Amino acid sequence: MPTAAAAATASLRVSNIPPSAVAAELLAFFDSAVAGAGGAFACEIAAAHRGWLSRGHGTVQFGSAAAAAAAAGLASSGRLPRFLGALLSVSPSPVDLLPRASDLSLRAAGAGLVVGDRVAERVFEAADAWDGVRAEVIPGKRRVDLYLEHDSQRYKLEVLFEDMKDCLGCTLDGMGAILLQLNYAPRIHTAISGPAVNSRFMDDRFHACKEDAKFSWVRALDFTPNYSFGRCSTLVLKLGKSALVSDILKSLPFSGNLGELTMNSMDGVGASSNVVPLVHCPRDYSVPYEVLFRLNSLMHMGKIVAKHVNADLFKALQELPVDVSRRIFEKMHKLESTCYEPLQFIQQEAYSMKRSHNVLLSNEGEGEGERKLMKCYRVNITPSKIFCLGPEEEVTNYVVKHHSAYASDFVRVTFVDEDWSKLSSNAISARIEQGFFSKPFKTGLYYRILSILKKGFSIGPKNFEFLAFSASQLRGNSVWMFASNASLNAGGIRRWMGHFENIRSVSKCAARMGQLFSSSRQTFEVLRWDVEVIPDIEITTDGSKYIFSDGIGKISLRFAKRVAHHVGLDPTNLPSAFQIRYGGYKGVIAIDPMSSIDLSLRPSMKKFESESRMLNITSWSKSQPCYVNREIISLLSTLGIRDEIFVAMQQDEMRETEEMLTNKEVALSVLGKLGGSETKTAVKMLLQGYEPSSEPYLSMILKAHQENRLTDIRTRCKIHVPKGRVLIGCLDETGVLEYGQVYIRITKNSKEQKDSNQSYFYNDDGKTATVVGKVAITKNPCLHPGDIRVLEAIYDPDLVGMVDCLVFPQRGERPHPNECSGGDLDGDLYFITWDDKLIPEKVDTPMDYTATRPRIMDHVVTLEEIQKHFVDYMINDSLGAISTAHLIHADRSPLKARSPECLQLATLHSMAVDFAKTGAPAEMPRTLRPREYPDFMERWEKPMYISNGVLGKLYRSAMGHMEKSGDSGALSSSSAQPSPTYDPDLEVPGSDEFLQAAEEYYELYEEKLTTLMNYYRAEHEDEILTGNIRNKMLYLKRDNKRYFEMKDRIVAAVDALHREARGWLLSSRKEEDASRMASAWYRVTYHPDRRRGKRFWSFPWIACDNLLAIKASSQLRRRRRQKDDDPTAVVQMDCSA
Repeated sequence: MPTAAAAATASLRVSNIPPSAVAAELLAFFDSAVAGAGGAFACEIAAAHRGWLSRGHGTVQFGSAAAAAAAAGLASSGRLPRFLGALLSVSPSPVDLLPRASDLSLRAAGAGLVVGDRVAERVFEAADAWDGVRAEVIPGKRRVDLYLEHDSQRYKLEVLFEDMKDCLGCTLDGMGAILLQLNYAPRIHTAISGPAVNSRFMDDRFHACKEDAKFSWVRALDFTPNYSFGRCSTLVLKLGKSALVSDILKSLPFSGNLGELTMNSMDGVGASSNVVPLVHCPRDYSVPYEVLFRLNSLMHMGKIVAKHVNADLFKALQELPVDVSRRIFEKMHKLESTCYEPLQFIQQEAYSMKRSHNVLLSNEGEGEGERKLMKCYRVNITPSKIFCLGPEEEVTNYVVKHHSAYASDFVRVTFVDEDWSKLSSNAISARIEQGFFSKPFKTGLYYRILSILKKGFSIGPKNFEFLAFSASQLRGNSVWMFASNASLNAGGIRRWMGHFENIRSVSKCAARMGQLFSSSRQTFEVLRWDVEVIPDIEITTDGSKYIFSDGIGKISLRFAKRVAHHVGLDPTNLPSAFQIRYGGYKGVIAIDPMSSIDLSLRPSMKKFESESRMLNITSWSKSQPCYVNREIISLLSTLGIRDEIFVAMQQDEMRETEEMLTNKEVALSVLGKLGGSETKTAVKMLLQGYEPSSEPYLSMILKAHQENRLTDIRTRCKIHVPKGRVLIGCLDETGVLEYGQVYIRITKNSKEQKDSNQSYFYNDDGKTATVVGKVAITKNPCLHPGDIRVLEAIYDPDLVGMVDCLVFPQRGERPHPNECSGGDLDGDLYFITWDDKLIPEKVDTPMDYTATRPRIMDHVVTLEEIQKHFVDYMINDSLGAISTAHLIHADRSPLKARSPECLQLATLHSMAVDFAKTGAPAEMPRTLRPREYPDFMERWEKPMYISNGVLGKLYRSAMGHMEKSGDSGALSSSSAQPSPTYDPDLEVPGSDEFLQAAEEYYELYEEKLTTLMNYYRAEHEDEILTGNIRNKMLYLKRDNKRYFEMKDRIVAAVDALHREARGWLLSSRKEEDASRMASAWYRVTYHPDRRRGKRFWSFPWIACDNLLAIKASSQLRRRRRQKDDDPTAVVQMDCSA
């Protein structure tokens, strides 16, 4: 884990500055004082806004860290002269005023820069070159800055250390040079200057700099004529002096010395589009789209170079079946370095496959699973490049499912920064002008994104054009695009989706168009006469209209059973409610046992007109474990819940997490809270009698979940609340609940079923029980103290059928869901706890969540307006920044979340949440932006303070626990290979004849799982099986939403592979053959004579049910034998093997 100590800067904080002093005088003073060590470079004196008076302190940046140290030494020894009669006080500054190398040996002026491609080990092809380049290596920021001029315009290129695939020393034409092979393009900035430009160093009394700093750096696009930074992936920095090369390489992630580099000129063929790099199939050849897409993906991931994708390569691919090409490409993706002879690689692999007669097995698995997954082509578009990704397994949506014949014509496009991180709003629209009426400066990135949305782009024969985006895609800067053909185009799909002409708000129209793109499972078409529209329940209070039934309707019991069976649920254990999309309707339908109509929908559920009659299920009511997080802890602390309570909860959580590796009951309890398909096999093994540490596969999975749980506790304050649930909100259709009351009937977990001393449960039937008494309720995200509501949970026999949902009353001055962060009943999930220690004695008045009225157009909303709305959202998306600022202000203020700053931020957050529907942005004032970050956020690159609040205490408590147990966040032993333990109980007679086939199946499984691991950059088996990637790519470390989306895709991909493998097992139709095959799978994976360096343990446990049945039979036979030998003996079950 990083430490808070950053690399030494070249700056000092200076205090006791006389009020009359100006920055130029202070700069000259320090420049003279340390002239021999490099002098001073820049100075800034802090000023008060009122009258622009000096605050008496400031920062001086020196020519080098050595000069700063010399100045600090003079001050500490009392040898620093007085400045204007004052004795200055100095201390280290964590940041420099201007980004600059702090060591003179890490700066190179007059260097040469060449961009191009490395086409062989020591051969480089140049696309563009510049002289007079200034290079600065900044280890503290882990990046290299390159300054150059092109067509009289100044540019800065930022190359992050993490973006370097290789960093090699070399010689070029007898000169010392550094070759940087990059995974991503450098971030490009251009200098903007002018009288109105608000630069960091203006001509005023409080700023001074030796260099011209009267400009602003803003993000820019690839400025080369042929888009060289987008097309190419290698930079060569020519430095000349070997000593300089050596010094710089010491500070870079050095890979080795390359020796003499041969440089040639790249062919002068320019790109016809700025969406680069893309290769297209020559006219005389034809390959399937999937092959072309995967070939581009190989190039984008640096596995091959565009120069080698030629006619000969396409000729070879044209002659291969798609499955063979796919497997060859998957092997190529596993290569750690670039393949400079791809044609030879493809020919050799094709020949090898032909000789081995390795039968390619069908990807078809169990039929039900295939209906809910689809292959999704993905594209990431950065300011300079395009990246083709996938196709990936993803839960299908109704639009793609309905048009499945054209599935490959859909592509999901995400606009990201060069390293795939979220594009900051400042990169798209920068505020560089001074003055109250100044307008933001829209950068080239704004027009690039808008241009791609309007004009589309091409991959081979497919010309993709904008289709639509869902609400979650909008938040993720992602859209669906479609390649129109003779039978279907994007406009035709939108017309099929519904009638949007009457929606005159751009933001609402865009949101409604994306409604059917939610991940869902298709069930039945429900005809008009099987649907009724029932009235909403409304009230007007103080001029505001509230809808108690906002987003909820009903479903008949008979139809609910059909729907549940269709989506794979147990019809005898029906969910009480389903979240749906039905034509233009969206929301929740709860079961009404008295209804004879299939669907009863309300006007508040209707978002647009549509001819579609397909009922799509997105989720259903279920009992979900409840966790507090930073936001909820912050609010509960504000409302008077003591810090010690949270610390004790955290200690219990960590103690339980530690015990899950040694205690079977604890392991089952923890896995039950986690849920998910990846835990089912482990749960079955534990229930069968296996001990947590007795079996390699089981131990590996448990250790992976343990490690991830401890990381969540440290980084997110995610602490389980045993007396609580997260439930979907529903309406009391009977009208029995009063305002202030709720009804909660839950499915009891195993621990609750065993504990009979539970006074808060009523009408307990053993499996379910009704919660009675006071409960605290909220909805994430929650920032206002009034978002926590304390209500009375009651029992009523009329509501006993409503299980695993939170039933709200239809009475009162205002709906309770609206009081909780402005929630409703269209699928929102609510946090509920009946733990007395977490229920505040008093609550605050809830915030007014009345949204700004959206702007209404006087014409039908156009596609161009929707596309502009998408980019405007990217500019105005401030949710993350507001949430972070709120946590910091609540942490530092004695009033906590009641502080004026936090209340203002809560209002802004509500506006930011509504922006997607209203189009009204929430702008956070500069005064609310944090200047320092608490230690619990682990923002080591920022100025930091030690938090004394509850979140700081929890963070340091977690750190202390981890250090005591020997885990400080590094890789735990879950990534290590467990010692093999062979279990003879899993052998069955006749499995010998399946051993050869089992070896082939293992090899195929290994190949497919390794492909997934390489694609998602997982280093160990447990990471890909659980979806918990340890070494997250940098862009995922700060973007939890995208990380969890990726985790869902990983789990879906592994599920699909496991279904496919179960299909191999069941290909022989005899049940006894399946058992013999499962036993053979176990033997080739675990037996010491056959393991021989095999890296995966999970393969045989795909057939978990078969293996556990074999285990049970073996145990039963052994017990019978032992009983026959000694009828009085008591035989213990042994699953330790």
